[in-house]
Amino acid sequence: MKYFEGRGGRKSSTARVRIQESSDMSIVNEKPLEEYFKDKLSVKKINEVLSISNLQGKVNFTAKVSGSGISSQADAVALGLARAILKYDPEKKSDLRKAGFLTRDSRQTERKKYFFRKARKKPQFSKR
Repeated sequence: MKYFEGRGGRKSSTARVRIQESSDMSIVNEKPLEEYFKDKLSVKKINEVLSISNLQGKVNFTAKVSGSGISSQADAVALGLARAILKYDPEKKSDLRKAGFLTRDSRQTERKKYFFRKARKKPQFSKR
């Protein structure tokens, strides 16, 4: 069966997404989409990519995702899905670009500095 692959990332999470023409269930890390992403916002963001490209129910996807947290993984899957849809149908590029699904969020966590408690939190200062 022919598939189209896209890779996505956000913070330190990476996702490899494959789409194929079928109306089966979408799977993330060998679990159904709603079972892996328990919060509704993550599922909504991923399904929004399919609905904007008018492929809801026409294609399904499988995703292997790792690293970081659940919200970051959902963003990585959405980006990988958008890139896979772009290979599947290049005419959807303008719709996906307008919705902001083809842009990688480049923000990373700031590193912890020495003598600081966190990245920016300093130890308590005592004047006397």
